[in-house]
Amino acid sequence: METELDLFKWKQYESEVILLTVTWYLKYSLSYRDLVEMMEERGLRMAHTTIMRWVHEFGPELDKRIRPYLKPTNDSF
Repeated sequence: METELDLFKWKQYESEVILLTVTWYLKYSLSYRDLVEMMEERGLRMAHTTIMRWVHEFGPELDKRIRPYLKPTNDSF
């Protein structure tokens, strides 16, 4: 099983930055360009395509690791 360090090995940005942007994209209805603006406010310059590649690369892995901890829900109140 890959560790967190292996998952982000050889990436230009730190693992915390990658996790933060991918999590924000998946959790909230933000566009890639919105995330770029938010990262620029924090002093990080990146392209929206970089975030798109991260979401495609790390999104399924995050889903796989988080899914066991989610509570089942249904439509009833």
